[in-house]
Amino acid sequence: MIQTLYLSRHFLLITLILTSCNNNNKPPATAQIQPVDKISLEPGNPYAGVDKSPMDMSYYPANFPSEKMNGNAAENTLIARVIYSRPKKNGREIFADTTTDKNYIQLYGKEWRLGANEATEIEFFKPAIIQGNKIMPGRYILYCIPYREKWIIKLNSNLFSCGLHMNTKKDIMEVSIPVILTSNDIEHFTIIFQKTDNGADLLMAWGNIQASLPISFN
Repeated sequence: MIQTLYLSRHFLLITLILTSCNNNNKPPATAQIQPVDKISLEPGNPYAGVDKSPMDMSYYPANFPSEKMNGNAAENTLIARVIYSRPKKNGREIFADTTTDKNYIQLYGKEWRLGANEATEIEFFKPAIIQGNKIMPGRYILYCIPYREKWIIKLNSNLFSCGLHMNTKKDIMEVSIPVILTSNDIEHFTIIFQKTDNGADLLMAWGNIQASLPISFN
């Protein structure tokens, strides 16, 4: 009986020790999941991090600011400018037919801001003509509805807005341009002006997909 009492006390002591040890263990910290649309701050910079889709500008004529600084372009020779963000493909499919497709960036048949973040903007400093549409000098939103074989390009007057939700009531132009497939594999979405006899083509390219919007300035 004495042996049984000793064993019971010994078992109780072990139980108390184990319970005490477990209570001293702190619960694991909950993992902090960063929202996909949040810009992370970098060490030493408490103000603003670097966006994953950096903003860029394309000018027509090309490189206008540096040409002007070097004395090779007069002030009144600037014709057009595009301000846009440049997302990376980053191993993803650029376009998809349905939401059941995995790892895609943009759905076919849905409004696309031609970039990322804020709406892409195009500014004309001289009158322009796009497929017979006369466009007055000014600043406009430029966006797209992509399909496999064509893009619907639209100009919109609702400036300084998020690129995810377009106010279609403020559309001022709608045209269709063909899509071509190239041998390129462009990682960052790209918009540039390419000089033509009558003005410039606004070339938009990503991955192996390319579309051009002819613009006349004559």
